[in-house]
Amino acid sequence: MPAPYRQENIEVLYSDDSLIVVNKPENLLSVPGRGPDKKDCLVSRLQSRFPTLRVVHRLDCATSGLMVLALNIESQRELNRQFHDREVQKRYVACVLGHCAADEGEIREPLITDWPNRPRQKVDPEGKPALTRYRCMLRGEQHGLAFSRMALTPVTGRSHQLRVHMLHLGHAILGDRLYATEAGIQASNRLQLHAEQLAFHHPKTKQAMDFETHASF
Repeated sequence: MPAPYRQENIEVLYSDDSLIVVNKPENLLSVPGRGPDKKDCLVSRLQSRFPTLRVVHRLDCATSGLMVLALNIESQRELNRQFHDREVQKRYVACVLGHCAADEGEIREPLITDWPNRPRQKVDPEGKPALTRYRCMLRGEQHGLAFSRMALTPVTGRSHQLRVHMLHLGHAILGDRLYATEAGIQASNRLQLHAEQLAFHHPKTKQAMDFETHASF
């Protein structure tokens, strides 16, 4: 496998003629937003080297971690199919406020857009089904603040799913400026959520591919 390198401050972990795998920094859009102030993004920084870049999935602006992007329409279609059919394995790490009571469990709560407070999402019986599995890896205390380090596996891929499900569990993610209390926001200068593992099958060769990166927190 080729050695990682950096392109416009983006760590590229793997590239071939079908796809690239990158480690997105926190506080960087995945794709351009509306307005000239939202043009800088992961895609725009990579397009000079990969002009045929095609988006397969996204991470929230505040979330860091692994993303796969296609380099042709055939690869995009196959990778989209794998995501749609839930054949892609994803794992995130997060530090949340408070000590999680359970060592592991799952959250099955439907999610819907909180329209008066967009882009916030909320748990609602009328929302789309959403499932998150979690495991508590560590309970600790820092600067007088109790926290838990969690491994999170989103089975579904709803917008803000991990952030809202953790909030519903009673443990908002540290640094989450949309959902955390003031204490949780002040605890970190970034959202402590990182996509640390991503596994899928190569769209052309069908080879199993598995990538991991460590969080900066």
